[in-house]
Amino acid sequence: MQSIYRAILWGSSCICCKALASRNFCSSLASCDLVGTRGSWHKEQCQDLKSSADILISKVCKGSSEEEILQSLFNDQTCDGIHLSQNLIDRLLDRFKDDWKSALGIFKWASSQSSFRPSPESYDTMIDILGRMKQMEKLKDLLEEMCQDSLITLNTIAKVMRRFVGAGQWEDAVRIFDDLQTLGLEKNTETMNLLLDTLCKEQYVEQARDIYLELKQHIAPNAHTFNIFIHGWCKIRRVDEAHWTIQEMKGYGCRPCVISYSTIIQCYCEEQNFDRVYELLDEMQAHDCSPNVITFTTIMHALAKAEKFEEALKIVERMRFAGCRADTLFYNSFIYTLGRAGRVDDATHVFKVAMPRAGVAPNTSSYNSMISMFCHHAQESRAFDILKEMEDSGLCKPDVQTYHPLIKSCFKTGKIDSLLNDILNDMVNKHHIGLDISTYTLLIHGLCRADRCQWAHRLFEEMIEQGIVPRYRTCRTLLDEVKQKNIYEAAEKIEVVMKKL
Repeated sequence: MQSIYRAILWGSSCICCKALASRNFCSSLASCDLVGTRGSWHKEQCQDLKSSADILISKVCKGSSEEEILQSLFNDQTCDGIHLSQNLIDRLLDRFKDDWKSALGIFKWASSQSSFRPSPESYDTMIDILGRMKQMEKLKDLLEEMCQDSLITLNTIAKVMRRFVGAGQWEDAVRIFDDLQTLGLEKNTETMNLLLDTLCKEQYVEQARDIYLELKQHIAPNAHTFNIFIHGWCKIRRVDEAHWTIQEMKGYGCRPCVISYSTIIQCYCEEQNFDRVYELLDEMQAHDCSPNVITFTTIMHALAKAEKFEEALKIVERMRFAGCRADTLFYNSFIYTLGRAGRVDDATHVFKVAMPRAGVAPNTSSYNSMISMFCHHAQESRAFDILKEMEDSGLCKPDVQTYHPLIKSCFKTGKIDSLLNDILNDMVNKHHIGLDISTYTLLIHGLCRADRCQWAHRLFEEMIEQGIVPRYRTCRTLLDEVKQKNIYEAAEKIEVVMKKL
């Protein structure tokens, strides 16, 4: 083989060698052509997908009902020629995740096409969108449709329960559990834990406890069941019940784990009761239950919030001594702690040097921590540099929290006309980030303080059109401003909204 290879390199006139070289060369050409063809085909597919998405987005009128959107899509011949795919629908649902009318109108239109059937995951996404926007009757209709087509999974039930409980309709979540068998699922430990967890996370812990006492006669609890209650009791600041649950857990033969203890530690951290935190750390080690990186991250973050910065930084050494490896969340908290301590350059070193050296990739929160730190220390240009790094990295994308410190900096520095429009344009058009209630509130209050009440009122109207209910304080602030400017028509509209709150 080596002699043949040498012959090809040296230009041998051997027929066999020439044939071999020729065959290899032709294969390489064919391979290159194939790669080029595939790349070209993939590029065309991406362009078609973007073009189709842009067409459908352009047909959606903001503020219209889902039925109006559905009819406009049916009556438009341009839409008839669009090739529907799962990627396209997923992209559109993500684009309209904060605009349930547009999302539902497009979803209904796509579902009605004979050439396309949305995946169960798309149905789950639509369920989540409706639930998040408190459209519970629409959610029930879609759930019934899914039941008829046998599309309901445990993931569906999890989303439905969470959204019902989040809307304050916890009894409906219990009814969903009662009806599991008719929906094609079992009542077992897993589904019981799902219900209990959903209730406890929304602070319906006592109701969850009553339901558990009934169900445990037929369904056996496991360690996760007790950890759910430990978390629930801590969430409503009843730590004694959480400690009692650990004893109950042992009575069922379930050994408390790092999650059990760390949950209670988190509760003490939130109360800034750090003496009890250190006592529990000692108790964990005495029971051969080593704290993990989450435990240490929780403690360090709480100490930093309490402005005990030196004590917080000692947690880094304590974690190393325990042989615990830092992860992205720990580094995020480390950066936050250093930033709050005014050690900006040290935080930058951790982000740019220590994390890559440890092989730990940053996430959106890492970049957000850096942006927030730079804005807090009036280093806006460095904040925008980090934003650019995030966009170029390909590791993660900005979210709504990325932009909040930048928006606050605009108001702080007075760069409203020159910069705020650009920031909002990047959010909405470049990264397709929908403005949520926190962003609208931040903008409206900031614009009112900056004497830009007309702009604030435009955002207020946009907020109402999208079905986002403003806070009463926001209405009051804006109302006072427009009255001072004698904009009586706007004042009347705001007062109508306030009466409905």
